[in-house]
Parts: sequence; structure tokens; C-alpha cells
Amino acid sequence: MDLAEIFRVMRRRWYVLLPGLLLTAGLTVAVYLLVPVTYQSQSTVVLLNSQKATVAYDGNPFLSTQTSLTGMADGLARNLNSDVSVRELRSRGATGTFEAKLADNAQGPLMWLTVTGTDEDAVLASDRILTAYAGQRLEQFQKQQSVAPKAMIRMTTIVAPQSPVAQTKTRLEYLVMAGCLGLVLSLVAVFSVEARRRSHEPTALRPPPAWSRSAETGPATEQGAGRPAMAVAPAAEPLDEESTHGQRSHTGQRDR
Repeated sequence: MDLAEIFRVMRRRWYVLLPGLLLTAGLTVAVYLLVPVTYQSQSTVVLLNSQKATVAYDGNPFLSTQTSLTGMADGLARNLNSDVSVRELRSRGATGTFEAKLADNAQGPLMWLTVTGTDEDAVLASDRILTAYAGQRLEQFQKQQSVAPKAMIRMTTIVAPQSPVAQTKTRLEYLVMAGCLGLVLSLVAVFSVEARRRSHEPTALRPPPAWSRSAETGPATEQGAGRPAMAVAPAAEPLDEESTHGQRSHTGQRDR
């Protein structure tokens, strides 16, 4: 079945295709209304060396870096993503989903703290709660190990929680999925009806196949291919010698 035949079937079964397209449009509108827009806010924090370790650098923590700080940042991120931390954050009024991880392509103990939700104001407030909780959690870890205050790793905010940004990718994906699904189901219904009608159609009413139509036209002639062949009268049978002699005698007598 070529493309032209597909369009002919769609035009012939428009009464099936049209309701399907209307249902597809309704499904797309429903997805647009039911799937809410999500917002995302993100902050960036960094772990700094302790006051004791920065004495040689006149107390400047940005001049004193250690590979152990990156390991500590990874451990802190894993703890913030745990169920215990999520419950603690929700008890403090945070909503949405939380994510803490090492910053991409970071050359140090940089962390991204991200909150995603459907309420723009609540997302920003939750990101602030998450940022503050991360610093408190880092301090708790070290207190549990009886680390002296001057030897504790510190955390500072590099980028404060940003204004929430709408995330339209997920919503757009659902819209495309709904539209494609409705279109496919509409086409399936159209060709199912066409196949059912053809199966119940009498054979005499069906158009002959292409090979039979070409056979009826006869072989191609020199004047043009596809023209019907001209009927040729059978050649007369030759007369025998006696019949020929009788005809000549009869013709001679008639002339006299």
C-alpha cells in the first residue's frame, strides 16, 4: 500500500478518522491541564578546610584544599539524599523532591542542592531549608566524632538558592506522547474498518487487480501499447483442382 492509497483510505473513512482526531485533541488538552508545571531551584555550596589547617595560609580557606574534602562532600550528599534526611526536611516544612550531589565538572568539594516542586514559592523556601540543613548535618557528623571546633570542616554558600525556573520538558514529553498515541489509534481504527468492509464486500463488486486489467487490453502493438488487438479474419481455404476447373467452365459458359 503506497502513500496515495493510504490517503484515499483516510478520505473514504473520514467518519472514523474525524472522531479519532477530536479525541486526540481532547486527550492532549487534558494532559496539558492535568500535568502541572514543575519548578526547580538550586544552590551551590563548597566545603572549606578547618581553621587549624589554614593557619599556614593566614586563615584563608580557599588557599588550603585537600582531596579529603571532596570525599566528605560526596558522603554528605549521600546522607542528604537518604530517607532519614528527607523526613527531617519535611518535618521542617520543606516540600517537593530534594537532590544533593557533587557539582558537574567541579575541581573541588562543590555541591549542588536542588529542590523540585509544583509551587514556585514553596520550592524557593524548601531550597533555603535544604541549604541550611546541609551545613547543620556537616557539623553533626563532626561532633559525633568529637572533632575540635577549630579542626572542623566548614561549609559556605557559593550561590544562594536561585529563583525557581519552570521545567517544561516533562510536560512537553507527555503532550507529545498523548498526541502520538491518539493519532496512531485513530489510524488503526480507520484501517481496521477498511479491512473489515473489504472482507465483507462481494467479489463481483471488487475492482479487478492490475494484472487482469492489463491482460484484457491485449499485447502491445506498434501503434501504441495497451490498445486492443484488431480481429483478423481467417484466411480462405484453398480450393482443390476439381472445384477450380468447374468454376472456370461455369464462368466460360456464362460469358458466351
